[in-house]
Amino acid sequence: MSLDQKPKDLVLKKPLRLDLNQYELLKVLGEGSFGRVKLAKNIKTKKYCAFKQLKKYDIIKFKQVDHLKDETFILYSLNHPFIVKMEGISQDSKFLYIAMEYVAGGELFTYLRTSGKFSPSQACFYAAQVALIFEYLHSLNVIYRDLKPENLLIGPDGYLRLTDFGFAKIVSGRTYTLCGTPEYLAPEILTNKGHGKGVDWWTLGILIYEMIAGIDPFNDDDPMAIYQNILKGVIRFPRTFDKDAKSLVKHLLQADLSKRFGNLKNGDLISLKGCQGSPVL
Repeated sequence: MSLDQKPKDLVLKKPLRLDLNQYELLKVLGEGSFGRVKLAKNIKTKKYCAFKQLKKYDIIKFKQVDHLKDETFILYSLNHPFIVKMEGISQDSKFLYIAMEYVAGGELFTYLRTSGKFSPSQACFYAAQVALIFEYLHSLNVIYRDLKPENLLIGPDGYLRLTDFGFAKIVSGRTYTLCGTPEYLAPEILTNKGHGKGVDWWTLGILIYEMIAGIDPFNDDDPMAIYQNILKGVIRFPRTFDKDAKSLVKHLLQADLSKRFGNLKNGDLISLKGCQGSPVL
């Protein structure tokens, strides 16, 4: 039986409060709109972790307090081998710190851009992990809404770790927030008709296409043109695109939710396992 047949809301846990004095902050690993990510070392255990360092002033100024609270509570409450683990939170007078496991392999985005594109079997390897992540999240009524290569880290074991839960939300039915990365937005988000778990399966279709073709299917320099391309739903595949992967992508990039792999007519999740023509599962 699939994990998602009887979804129950995620039971939220209050993040552990960490003592900042027990950590040595080292080099900067990356930068974002509200702060930066730093490598940190636990002075006692010698264990490394990643500290997301966020400016309190900006969080309050841009009214992100509740948003950030939702993100940290959801991430801390999750437990899956392909989702980055959150260790706790801390703060000082200027910054809020979110401590997460350190994933040394870097972003899938960097690996994909260096490689240009992946073979169908390699894309299958990563896509299958994302499908398992979504099955787990949806079984807890959590929709992720921000899948992209930048949010997939490669662990020391070669497997993925999903990170950045800024757009994640507990939703048992539908929600209407416009959020996500332009190239990965599902049509139901753009038309503001309300969306649910189905948007995640749409983004998996975009990811598979991008991994095999080296570029996303609705690409354009102008965001408005991207949105128009998504709503038109015309997908052009390179001649060399794997036949089975093409079939899977077409079934995931279905505007009609009753036909999109991963969904029933009411938009609820079903398992993709056993879908004919699927090279991923």
